[in-house]
Amino acid sequence: MRYGESLRSDIRSDSITPLIGVFDMFSASIAAQHYDGLFLSGFGFAASHYGLPDIGFIAWPDIVAFAQRLRLALPRHHLLVDIDDGYGDPEVSCHVVQQLERHGASGVIIEDQKRPRRCGHVDGKQVLPLAEYLEKLELVLASREDLVVVARTDATDHDEIIRRAEALARTDADVVLVDGVRSVEDITEIRRVIGRKPLLFNQIAGGKSPRLSLPELSALGVDMAIYSTPCLFAAQEAMDNALSRLRRDDGRLPDLGDSGVGVTQTLELLERNISRHHSAPAEETRSEGDFTWAFSKTSNSR
Repeated sequence: MRYGESLRSDIRSDSITPLIGVFDMFSASIAAQHYDGLFLSGFGFAASHYGLPDIGFIAWPDIVAFAQRLRLALPRHHLLVDIDDGYGDPEVSCHVVQQLERHGASGVIIEDQKRPRRCGHVDGKQVLPLAEYLEKLELVLASREDLVVVARTDATDHDEIIRRAEALARTDADVVLVDGVRSVEDITEIRRVIGRKPLLFNQIAGGKSPRLSLPELSALGVDMAIYSTPCLFAAQEAMDNALSRLRRDDGRLPDLGDSGVGVTQTLELLERNISRHHSAPAEETRSEGDFTWAFSKTSNSR
């Protein structure tokens, strides 16, 4: 299957393409029930795999191995991978992109930050000279075959954001992302200056960008939306609440009743990762209880 072309086709369609950030196989298994597109979030992976903030600790073999495991379990979903700055010099970046493509990634996001890097929604970001980033980007683009490449700028000065967005739009990158964009007016201006190049918007709870619905983003001309951390933040809150309740109840587990999650529900979720290997081709649909399998963007939920 040409995973890049499948994602590229969705990006070019009339409706916006959402991708949900996942941080491990379990969060991906849950997200895959609801959305066709998954985003391998650097923020989430650094937190889950290393227990560290997203400031450059990720090693490329770890993210490649994560993508490989995801593709084996989820043969029909879009998998967009955050590769930060490409993990070093252009040769390393190209190698990582080729490895991810061979292991079934649909696309990558590569940024223009210089190290020490930061999450796109925090202060203290610094960017490479534009010419240096463009050289790396061009080499990455030349090294891919089918993979979607999102060119991302983390510039924070308004004039520099516009200058870089225009420059990225002139490349062969499939999509442009300005991370940490602060207002609807900025989105509108970026949409104007990049012309017909597809635009990606990233929002994170508590981040710098405005909270906008998919219809609102679509009306602004946004083609893709990534939600980097809803699974991670929900997991933190749910686990903290569950353990606080367990301590409060002197170690007595809660009564599941009709709506709780226990061993049966979790096993059902995980067994789907096996059954997907033997499911119908992408063009077909089959029902499994209330869960319908279809590789279709007409409905963003599965």
